Amino acid sequence: MSSYDDDTLPLQPPIRLPGDATLAAAVRAAPLAEELKPEGDDSEVLAAWAGHCRDLLAADGTLLLELVRMFLTREPHQGEVPETLTGLGLVRQEEPYTLSWLGLWVARLVVAATTGQEVPVMGSFADADAGTLLHGLRSYPEAERDEELAGWLKGRDDGDAVAEIAAALATVSPLSRAIGIELLTTQFGDEGRLALSRQLEKRKLGAVIAARTGRTDRQPAPDEIAWVLVDMAAALLEFGDQPGQVIESIALGMDADEQAGTIPILAFGDHPWTGQVLRLFIDHHPDERVAAAARKALRRLRGLADVRG
Repeated sequence: MSSYDDDTLPLQPPIRLPGDATLAAAVRAAPLAEELKPEGDDSEVLAAWAGHCRDLLAADGTLLLELVRMFLTREPHQGEVPETLTGLGLVRQEEPYTLSWLGLWVARLVVAATTGQEVPVMGSFADADAGTLLHGLRSYPEAERDEELAGWLKGRDDGDAVAEIAAALATVSPLSRAIGIELLTTQFGDEGRLALSRQLEKRKLGAVIAARTGRTDRQPAPDEIAWVLVDMAAALLEFGDQPGQVIESIALGMDADEQAGTIPILAFGDHPWTGQVLRLFIDHHPDERVAAAARKALRRLRGLADVRG
């Protein structure tokens, strides 16, 4: 996610899916599969079924909403479900009703198409680079994160893995960066913590690392403070936290007058999420003094952007 509004879908936890052969077999066994006569190899069968399901769901908003609701809650459904969903093989045909493997697979495609969010699949990052791994891990609960990390580490030298994650910190998104810092701190022992220490003198990144790890020996320079504040707020926005929660965490116990006095410095940072963070204060802060300070800071930010060219 690169922006925030009231309709932003919070990051969804990973799902588990079998291989294409199992999914294609489920397609062939679906009661409505005869409509397509799904011939061809597994990938062709799945591509045809995905298109067929998308067409049916697009034509009936009730079906679409029910599928997405079941996917987002991940809970068994009591009572009736539309027969089309069971006929397509998307919902298991016994109560309590749950999404089948095929239902999870199709719902994931629908969520990606409608919200732009790629819900991660467990085990799919084993061959990814560190930046892609950190991006994927943003929504993982701790146990699943450890499992995915173990799969990524298999066949990799720990030292190389640490170096790769450390090198990715400067270029990934704010939430991915926070996860990378946490992994290096907690999962790789002294080697991981040493790798973070080597990054401390880097501008902006070093200041964020110090703030997130409680390092008092690396204080942010005045022009880094804004970058750190925005980066930490942006990580919460990226995850999909509610506006009030984000505002409270950024406030750090300051009263409204103190917040209004702090907001202007955000305009002088060049963090790519500065505009979104200021917009959050403008749209959602309960105190007009703070919202007004954010509006002024956003105008200044735009003016500075024009000057920077």
